[in-house]
Amino acid sequence: MTSPLLTAHRVGVDALGDYPERIDVRSPAEFAKDHVPGACNHPVLDNSERARIGSAYASSPFVARKMGAALVARNIAAMLESAFIDKPREWQPLVYCWRGGQRSRALTHVLNEVGWRAMQLEGGYRAYRRHVVARLATLPAPYSFVVLCGLTGSGKSRLLTALAEAGAQTLDLEGLARHRGSLLGDWPGDPQPSQKWFESQLLDSLQRLDPSQVVFVESESKRIGALQMPESLLERMRAGRGLTLVTPRAQRVALLKDEYRHFLADPATLVDRLQRLTELHGRGRIAHWKALAEAGDWDTLVAELLALHYDPTYGRSLERNFPSAQQALRIEVGDVSPAGFAALAREVLAMSETTQPVEG
Repeated sequence: MTSPLLTAHRVGVDALGDYPERIDVRSPAEFAKDHVPGACNHPVLDNSERARIGSAYASSPFVARKMGAALVARNIAAMLESAFIDKPREWQPLVYCWRGGQRSRALTHVLNEVGWRAMQLEGGYRAYRRHVVARLATLPAPYSFVVLCGLTGSGKSRLLTALAEAGAQTLDLEGLARHRGSLLGDWPGDPQPSQKWFESQLLDSLQRLDPSQVVFVESESKRIGALQMPESLLERMRAGRGLTLVTPRAQRVALLKDEYRHFLADPATLVDRLQRLTELHGRGRIAHWKALAEAGDWDTLVAELLALHYDPTYGRSLERNFPSAQQALRIEVGDVSPAGFAALAREVLAMSETTQPVEG
């Protein structure tokens, strides 16, 4: 039976905002898959220790509890002597584990015995995860989006960054997904997050936005790399006002060469990725693109990829996901330098102040 003293130190998931300092006591492997944004991982059992206790529990729950208690006690002692040593008397962390059970209860109890005002998350990570799913189903409803459209390489991401720097509200979906949303869209050395961690970050980002002000976002399809967008958010984006960037192909080629310079430095990886397009374009065309890459003729290769693959693919995706984009306001992009996009952002913001988003 849980003591009244311990139950007094529990709060529900709706109180998350009252506790900016959060401690996730689950194992590093659990933490890596998903966690409450802003949480620090201080596991009371690390990956191997958790596995050992799990194996022991199958044979003898009593023996496993003894082993676990000893390990948890040592690990909490180490935290007190290192990570928590300089925490002030007024520290009020929120502690959680998988389901609000023994792991988080143990640390919460010790911290309160020391004199801090720690709280345990009722239901733990499982309650938080249910909260994320429920909130994402309804939270996008009051937002009004201005959707940046435009062919691959037109500068949508750069304009979104410039808008954020100019003080506009933006939602950087590709940044959250760590992917540019295409066959070649992986971020080098930066793998995509899990679907759950993507959704946690997305909820956190949405909650920081003001629904009374427009939010700028790039046009995205249902999937960004391996990750799936919430249908509720896509519906609101599709109901928003479109803004199409029209950029000359020469500038688009230059932008793409800069954004994908890791492929220019590693043609073999690019050729390997292009092999996946064989069914669409045939062996002859893929061999031709391979020869261009090996010869370093990047301008020709990028221009052909745009004309023969990316532009038709984007056009079909836009028609399917954002049919209202055909009536979108068109913005000519002439200067693709940082200063050029900064000026364009100011122009877009000036227009948004006089034009209300159109509801679909």
